[in-house]
Amino acid sequence: MGVPTTGTVRAEALAAGVDAEIVLRVEDLRMNYGRKEVLKGIDLTARRGEIITLLGPNGAGKTTTLEVLEGFRRRSSGKVDVLGSDPEHGDEAWRARLGVVLQSWRDHGAWKVRDLLHHFGRFHAPYSTPDRLRPYDTDTLLALVGLTEHAGQRIKHLSGGQRRRLDVAIGVVGRPEILFLDEPTAGFDPKARQAFHDLLFRLVDEEDTTILLTTHDLDEAAKLSDRVLLLAGGRIVTEGSPDELAASVAGDSEVTWTVDGRRHVHGTAAPARHIAELYAVHGDGITDLKVTRTSLEDVYMTMVRRYESGDAEVAPADLDEENR
Repeated sequence: MGVPTTGTVRAEALAAGVDAEIVLRVEDLRMNYGRKEVLKGIDLTARRGEIITLLGPNGAGKTTTLEVLEGFRRRSSGKVDVLGSDPEHGDEAWRARLGVVLQSWRDHGAWKVRDLLHHFGRFHAPYSTPDRLRPYDTDTLLALVGLTEHAGQRIKHLSGGQRRRLDVAIGVVGRPEILFLDEPTAGFDPKARQAFHDLLFRLVDEEDTTILLTTHDLDEAAKLSDRVLLLAGGRIVTEGSPDELAASVAGDSEVTWTVDGRRHVHGTAAPARHIAELYAVHGDGITDLKVTRTSLEDVYMTMVRRYESGDAEVAPADLDEENR
């Protein structure tokens, strides 16, 4: 398996203090199903080597947004540019630069695992370049997704988690420049999920792959994402890094500790000061000290509460006020 020789574009840009190249740009994206407006003016940019997660309740428009960007669904209006092309008119050479993992896919049950992955990989070979050798070596990729021992097994006999790992392998076999993932780790056990996360970081670090994913796993979103976009009612209601979103919510930190075998919990906006006061009183008698700060889950749940109450447009300032 060859490693691209120029897979450091993002790293070089960061070292030079400039932003990496924009590889995806969306302006005022709108989507109607009959009279129902599903997307209501989405604006989005993604840079090379960036991991972006779309979060939101069911029906928020996450999957529809991905389908438009992938070229699988024609938008009602707005401008979309993915790797220099409008997805509605992307040709085979353009598609070879994308990787797609759908939310569900149950075809090709009679194929054997290795045969199908190798088959899909061959479609990418004509679009190999010196900078990005396509496709991945089949056996190497099977090892990366933990399917080596199932290589000769028919797909219809795989478990749900194993089939999902094959879906991921098919999505990345062409060494995509942009990878779209819709609920990619559904059905993964913890070990498989960790291996998948390692694979994503490898794609970003070694090949500058840009990744857009949807997930309901908030811990996964916090771990993986450079930026998180929260969708509700067909709009992006707030966005930022996981830390930025957590900081936008003015919730107290929770301090827990144990003294003389008794567990204590205290909410405070100044945890460092509270801890100093605890040590001044109890000294080395304090054990099991832990500080839990506002999390991405807190931001998400605040947004969902506002959405379900009928107020779908949640600005960061409103999130902040909601949690005071």
